[in-house]
Amino acid sequence: MNNQLVDPFGRRITYLRLSVTDRCDFRCTYCMSEDMVFAPREQILSLEELYNVADAFIGLGVKRIRITGGEPLVRKNLISLLTRLGQRPELEDLAITTNGSQLADLTPQLRAAGVKRLNVSLDSLQRERFAAFTRRDKLDQVLDGIEVARAAGFSKIKLNTVVQKGRNDDEVLDLVEFAMARGLDISFIEEMPLGSITSHQREQTFCSSDEVRERIEQRHTLVRSSKLTGGPSRYWRVVGSDTQVGFISPHSHNFCGDCNRVRVTAEGKLVLCLGHENALDLKTLMRTHPGDSHRLREALLNALQLKPERHHFESDAQVQVVRFMSMTGG
Repeated sequence: MNNQLVDPFGRRITYLRLSVTDRCDFRCTYCMSEDMVFAPREQILSLEELYNVADAFIGLGVKRIRITGGEPLVRKNLISLLTRLGQRPELEDLAITTNGSQLADLTPQLRAAGVKRLNVSLDSLQRERFAAFTRRDKLDQVLDGIEVARAAGFSKIKLNTVVQKGRNDDEVLDLVEFAMARGLDISFIEEMPLGSITSHQREQTFCSSDEVRERIEQRHTLVRSSKLTGGPSRYWRVVGSDTQVGFISPHSHNFCGDCNRVRVTAEGKLVLCLGHENALDLKTLMRTHPGDSHRLREALLNALQLKPERHHFESDAQVQVVRFMSMTGG
């Protein structure tokens, strides 16, 4: 049996984003609705099923796994899964994307489990604005978590900021300098048209990566970086600093040509592309044929032949994918 995941366009899949829950203790306006209805718990993959999915991908050449949510750190007994994955020598990188709310308490356990890198969402440094974005007044809690994580010695901590015109684009420089002062990296993200929202009009708040970069270059010199993380960010280095600034530009600079990743949702759906609804139901397969790792690997190999060449996101506010990002995994 072929033991590598290669799509019809010759792209080798080496990176899995594995969602462990659709639940979150925040309600970020671009990610979910205030009255979000979560999946029944029996529909969510068990920790054993999540490990079996990861194991199948590792056996097919995946070298990097990022644990996502919802907010992954609210998943009960998550550390046990992370510890098992952290013991896999084939994995070059085990990382987590988090909103940071639980970091102050869980950082020691994450480090001990083998997590190497963190991505922390941070859309504002202003308390009221942060509360408006997340619908939760927990900025101090997140900032405390970042400081605890900094002291713990992760190989890299990166901030993620979704930039919206008229809402937080005036904080771009503040956020870059916050990262620079703490030896962190930061990525600025163009909002993706995932899920129907009512908090803002996406076509009015769209802010391109080029606009963000121009703002930064009003004060700092950026030079192209050769840094590669396996994700969609394109990096620039701030001259005179260790900070790398990334731009995730699904609208303005399509990043699909070298896509090396797939996602598995907390409900066990294999999502081949963020910009497409089609997905393979791994949960039903695993629960119908428990313990059949050969069948699971074959299903993954076959599914990869349906991976599209690219997404076609537009910035005209039309919802192109009805599922929220929280349901897919960051």
